[in-house]
Amino acid sequence: MKYPSTIFLKIVIFLIGLLVLAICIVWLPKVVGFYSVMEPKVTHLIYIVSLMMYLSMAPFFFALYQGFKLLSYIDQNIAFSDLSIKAIKNIKLCAIAISVLFLAILPFLYPIADADDAPGLLVFGFIIAFASTVIATFAAVLEKLLKDAIEIKTDNDLTI
Repeated sequence: MKYPSTIFLKIVIFLIGLLVLAICIVWLPKVVGFYSVMEPKVTHLIYIVSLMMYLSMAPFFFALYQGFKLLSYIDQNIAFSDLSIKAIKNIKLCAIAISVLFLAILPFLYPIADADDAPGLLVFGFIIAFASTVIATFAAVLEKLLKDAIEIKTDNDLTI
């Protein structure tokens, strides 16, 4: 095996995708059903929150796919290429989209948390939005470093 670390990371990306898919298919509908029965006054808000959570899965899975492509570029020894920059930029945009969606969920989540007397429910929205912001920031820094490294490499190739 030439690249065991990238194989391990590809497996981890695949397992993360399976876990999130299982949460979307199994856990989230049960929670929506439970809360709609327990708190009928906020059922409409529960459906809005769950819809927005399902909408956030599209950029999440696209970002996982871009991460998988980035690891493939590393395997092919083209990590310092425009393709890698594009993948990192897509990951950054997906992280920003997830952060915006989860921040947009918070106003709808507040009445649900208030009705259930569970203020900790809001913390989950903030944690996911904050984590996505951190990932977007890291991807932006990585994108800038990669662009600079490619420019330096092409400048050195031109001088030779």
